Amino acid sequence: MTTAYITHAECLRHEMGAGHPECPDRLTAVNEEMRSSGLLAELRSLEAPLASADDLKRVHRAAYVDAIFDAAPSEGYVQLDPDTAMNRYSLAAARRAAGAGVLAVDELMAGRASNAFCAVRPCGHHATQVRSMGFCIFNNIGVAAAYALEKKGLERVAIIDFDVHHGNGTEDMFSPPHWHKRVVMASFFQHPFYPYSGTSNPAPNMINVPLAAGSGGAAAKQALEKHWLPALEAFKPQMIFISAGFDAHKEDLLGGMALVEADYAWMTQELLKVAARHSQGRMVSMLEGGYNLSALGRSAVAHVRVLAQNQAS
Repeated sequence: MTTAYITHAECLRHEMGAGHPECPDRLTAVNEEMRSSGLLAELRSLEAPLASADDLKRVHRAAYVDAIFDAAPSEGYVQLDPDTAMNRYSLAAARRAAGAGVLAVDELMAGRASNAFCAVRPCGHHATQVRSMGFCIFNNIGVAAAYALEKKGLERVAIIDFDVHHGNGTEDMFSPPHWHKRVVMASFFQHPFYPYSGTSNPAPNMINVPLAAGSGGAAAKQALEKHWLPALEAFKPQMIFISAGFDAHKEDLLGGMALVEADYAWMTQELLKVAARHSQGRMVSMLEGGYNLSALGRSAVAHVRVLAQNQAS
């Protein structure tokens, strides 16, 4: 088996206006770094399908999904919130981004791949059950996790989020009374920082570790070893999902943390060990943030290289 690399050209056509940090160049940077590193040739490349409305409505309210479909413009832009807009290609891109996770679950459950990386945009972890925010339209990781639980018969899944911003949308979906006995979410994030959440949820399935600005690899290691791993070992997830934001990198000025490529590689390796013990190695990683193009590309390659090397070992 191998690592699936799932993307789609339509994810490059979504854009939210000149100067917006969540731009098509982000995905181009990831794809080009994968090619130039030689890593892409080692991966099973697949095109992301369109997520169906039913896929989206497992975690989003039906009225919200219908409203997004209805809001899609035929020209120009529609502003969904102060940070998030749609152009004529955005609905297809958002459905491809969510559909990538669905396909990844299918690939892993069918035994065609052991793990997967979804190089997609728009990102998703800020989208709640009822609203878009923070550059996110649909919650890609939430759609994929719910699909694994409801359509593939899994009983327990874990979601890991190492984006610099707290994944408030994912937390909204999987806090009580929604799925909470079947999902553990473990994250670290810069605090205080947008979206100013993640510090007051008492739900026992939410393992949130707020970190101060300037935190680097040592703080990430402590969060993983002291907080994430005990929760994951106790929960024994049957599949692990990663909201892979790379904006905690020290070169990413949209955040204020100080991780480097080696930190992402180390975290990936440690999470793969958990997956080997409890999840038959199954891990689905989905691109979230990352806005310094060079750091984003390098970090994504460091992350995916560990996924791919795990198959060869």
